[in-house]
Amino acid sequence: MSVTPNKLEHKPLVAVDPAAAPAAAAAAAGTPPNKRVIGIVAVIALIALGVGGRMWYRSHYFVETENAYVSGHVTPVSARIAGVVTRVLVDDNQLVKAGDVLAELDPADQRVKVEQIEAQIASAEQQVLQSGATIAQAKAQASGAQAQVAQSQAQLMRTKQDAERYGQLYNTQMKAVSKAELDAANAARAGATADLAARRDNVLAAQAQIGAANAAREVLKAQAKVLLAQLKDAKQQLAYNQLVAPVAGRVGKRSVEVGARVQPGQQLAAIVQDDIWITANFKETQLAGIVPGQAVHVVVDAMPDHPLTGRVDSFSPASGNQFALLPADNATGNFTKIVQRVPVKIVLGADQVRKLGGRLVPGMSALAEIELNQKPAQPAVAAAR
Repeated sequence: MSVTPNKLEHKPLVAVDPAAAPAAAAAAAGTPPNKRVIGIVAVIALIALGVGGRMWYRSHYFVETENAYVSGHVTPVSARIAGVVTRVLVDDNQLVKAGDVLAELDPADQRVKVEQIEAQIASAEQQVLQSGATIAQAKAQASGAQAQVAQSQAQLMRTKQDAERYGQLYNTQMKAVSKAELDAANAARAGATADLAARRDNVLAAQAQIGAANAAREVLKAQAKVLLAQLKDAKQQLAYNQLVAPVAGRVGKRSVEVGARVQPGQQLAAIVQDDIWITANFKETQLAGIVPGQAVHVVVDAMPDHPLTGRVDSFSPASGNQFALLPADNATGNFTKIVQRVPVKIVLGADQVRKLGGRLVPGMSALAEIELNQKPAQPAVAAAR
């Protein structure tokens, strides 16, 4: 067997003319570019210009913040007296009206107190009547003493006249009567004088008794007024056994249960009112173009498909840092400037809140956006003027 050796095939080399290279390059350079590529580049450039222009426009004429929350009035319901809960008449999330009874406490203790005070008032009224009788008796005694004074005055006048006559009949020149009769007449006059003084003292004593009786009656009347005030307070305490809704809204955070003993001031539930607004915390550098009355575009995180429109109502009187429990003290050597945020109240239309059917509740996060080059709406009152 014979092996045939491999033979390499050599292709002939083609010589390139150096003078033909510039001509080929010139032909390639003269080829027109692809129109599709140009169109794509133009579209990208237009999109970039549009995006850049929009970003510039929004950065100059719009302000927004994600530090915004839904706010509302949350009214606590607490007990005003101590007692044991006997009935609970509401459930969580239930709609209530102002004055509706939410729960009831055991009224036994307050009823006993009311009955005790009513008994004390009845006793005080009887004492007032008794003091009136005492005053009438004292006045009668004073009247009798006055009559006795008049009688004593008449007796004194007669004894004086007798003493004078006996004195004229018994002297150095004439002794028509005896010395004993003269002494008896003088003694009778002295006795009548002393009796008149005693009768007058009796009158003063009777008048003093009348004054004392009147004063005692006034004291009893004052005590009766105090008891009436205590009765009014006891009846109010009895009425406090019913826990009523102070405002209309929905019940939340209900912690009261039947059988529980509550103390005064203990919060048992909360009522969230229907009045809802947005509190947007804008940076202080964003406030220059914000004025009350401007329209605000609001998107709540829980309902992104239901954008809301509100209006700027007012600004907080201080930044959030000033209302903090421990505000930052910048009067130190280690000062770092931090952009502060100022709460801005944004009111919503009642019809918008009503359409959401109670789904918009305080505490939800939101996004607020304001166009700065808009004219703020004038309030209806100002427009009417």
